[in-house]
Order: sequence, then structure tokens, then C-alpha cells
Amino acid sequence: MEAARDAQSNSSTGSLVRPAVLLVVLFMLIGGLAYPLLTTLGANGLFPYQAEGSLIEKNGRVVGSELIGQRFTSPRYFHPRPSATLTTDGAKPDPYDAAFSLGSNQGPTNRALISEVRGRAREYRKVNGLSSSAPVPVDAVTASSSGLDPDISPANAGLQILRIARERGISEEELQPLVDQNTDGRQFGILGEPHVNVLELNLALDEAGG
Repeated sequence: MEAARDAQSNSSTGSLVRPAVLLVVLFMLIGGLAYPLLTTLGANGLFPYQAEGSLIEKNGRVVGSELIGQRFTSPRYFHPRPSATLTTDGAKPDPYDAAFSLGSNQGPTNRALISEVRGRAREYRKVNGLSSSAPVPVDAVTASSSGLDPDISPANAGLQILRIARERGISEEELQPLVDQNTDGRQFGILGEPHVNVLELNLALDEAGG
């Protein structure tokens, strides 16, 4: 009698465990193998450039990505917007480090942010030869939420033209069309704002000479 009850209990447990194990394996295969494989193949087939990281090449060598900003400090180049990438312990790594994509998380009333923005505005005016009261584009003194923004506003690029023209010995009239040619409009005509990819603009700048 006791043996019969044990056998019945084992049979009942087995009938519950087997479907559960099969479901776990099935969902692992679907969610962990089939779905990622399908989306990866689909993305590479439909959008190969974007799937590979939107990489920019020059003379057969990868020089960056359309999606990640780079640090330009030479007065001969257009400068990107500030980067606020931070490590988990709060230390600042190299700007635009994709491994530490993060905003400062400081609100508009944060005193540290206000002080930093004022300092950036003073430096921006000094570097670009502007008067102490000249308006400064907001993207020139604030970092993006990712800390990796590769774009600046046309207004920001326009205020840097005088400096670059002076450094390269070319006219401002030659540089403005270059900025216009590398300015992208709103997505679908309504989303976002017009923007200029700094890396692409600087590559075009080098090709233009000076």
C-alpha cells in the first residue's frame, strides 16, 4: 500500500516537472537563441550600415562613428559639445567614453551645474573671440544626457567659423557653405532640431584644405 502511494506520488511529481523543464528549455531557445539570431540577421540585412555601428571611414580606415562624439581641442577644428561621462565611483574618464555613457544628473538649480555652465560660457567666448556679453548656444555649455552626443547646433558651428578661418588662413565665406552642407534637418521634418555632426564636418574641413 505504502509503495503504491510512493509510486503514485513520484508519477504525479514527474508529470509536473517534465512540462516545466520543457517550457524553460523552449523559452531559452526562443528568447535566448532564435529571437536574437533573427533580429541580428534582419538588422544586418535591412540596415547593414547602422547595424555595424554607423562607422565613418577615411582612406580605408575607421576614424569614428556617427553616433559617438569625439574630443577636438585644436583651434583649427570645430569643437563638440561638452561630455559628462562618469565612472560608477564619480571619477571622470576620457570624454565621450562609450563605456561610461551617462549624464551629470544635475538639475537646472544645482549650484555645481550653474557654476560649470558659467565657466564653460566664459571659456567658449574666450576661445572663439566673442565679447563677454555675447549669447552662447546652450549646446556649447551643457552636456547631453548620454555624454556622447556627436552633434552640435548650426548656431554653435557658426560661432566657431571665425576662429577656424583665422587659424587656417581661409575666408569665413568659404566655411559657411561647408557648415550648411553638413547640417541635417529635423527627422521627418518635425522631430528634433537641425544639427551638425562634428566629426563629419571636421573631415570635410580637412578635405577643403587650409
